[in-house]
Amino acid sequence: MGGLGKGAPRTNWRYVERMASGAPKVATYEDVHSLPDNVVGELIQGLLVVSPRPAGPHAKAASVLGMDLGSPFQRGRGGPGGWIIIDEPELHLRPDVLVPDLAGWRRERMPEVPDVTGFELAPDWICEVLSPSTARVDRVQKMPIYLREGVNHVWLVDPRARTLEVYRRGEANWVLLQSYGNDALVRAEPFAEVELELSALWLSK
Repeated sequence: MGGLGKGAPRTNWRYVERMASGAPKVATYEDVHSLPDNVVGELIQGLLVVSPRPAGPHAKAASVLGMDLGSPFQRGRGGPGGWIIIDEPELHLRPDVLVPDLAGWRRERMPEVPDVTGFELAPDWICEVLSPSTARVDRVQKMPIYLREGVNHVWLVDPRARTLEVYRRGEANWVLLQSYGNDALVRAEPFAEVELELSALWLSK
């Protein structure tokens, strides 16, 4: 998670502004940018969803995975290249604005990184690193949007459970291809050309 708006300390992961009637107010992009700097704001189905900045286990998993994929798949060092991989991009997916931990585009679809704040072209691959405060949003609210927008693969990394779930887009839903855990050596779609060490993603015990 990350990148849109960041904000003041909150104990709840979700903040929905309400009108005097008590009905949820339809949030706008301006609401995201009005947030302070230590939270992450997203727009999901017209609601402003606010999550805390990632803690250590989350941040390490996302950072190491980005490095492990970026060298072979973005830079072509020890791998096939052909991808653009970006940390915490701001995705403008029709009415929704989402910030995954990592996203990747095949270069035949996005040859260069555009000079924009928000990416309107849906990625080919998404990775969400789950935190206790964000796991339900990532699974229940964001994955259907990624399916709707034609994202082909989603990875869910849980640094506390030490697991990786690999999903492929199906005709009407996500298909779980494989779950990996602990210190597994992984070759997973769409990056099966390179073996990943899951143990590198986790904090030391």
